[in-house]
Amino acid sequence: MRLYFENPVGRLLEHPDGYALVQYAAGARDLPTFQAFLTHTRQLLHRHQWHKMLADQRHMAPYTDEERAWIHEFWLASSASDGYELFGAIVIPADVFARLSLNLVMNDTQQSALTYRLFDEEAEAVEWLKQLP
Repeated sequence: MRLYFENPVGRLLEHPDGYALVQYAAGARDLPTFQAFLTHTRQLLHRHQWHKMLADQRHMAPYTDEERAWIHEFWLASSASDGYELFGAIVIPADVFARLSLNLVMNDTQQSALTYRLFDEEAEAVEWLKQLP
């Protein structure tokens, strides 16, 4: 795997099987750094014309209200408006509050172009991605 981008939010890798591997780091985040991280994720997907990502959120802190709003209003909305279909395999956070914030974000994806599944283990997430076109 090749490292594409890294900042305090996490690491973004190019997986040789044709998907973005998004590894969230532990700890608090600031909104501009979070926005940069997801913007680079979108750029990586578009650059390779990939429609799949694996988001490893096991160590992630809960989303803030500002992060949730930005994901909904910018990241998901722009994908939906340009017709960019995206599949996300998400390895769920260990922290119960992070899981709750993830559920709030996932509720917002109902009107987006994102199809996702939640997994306890990375291996299960990878298997699901392999089944997709």
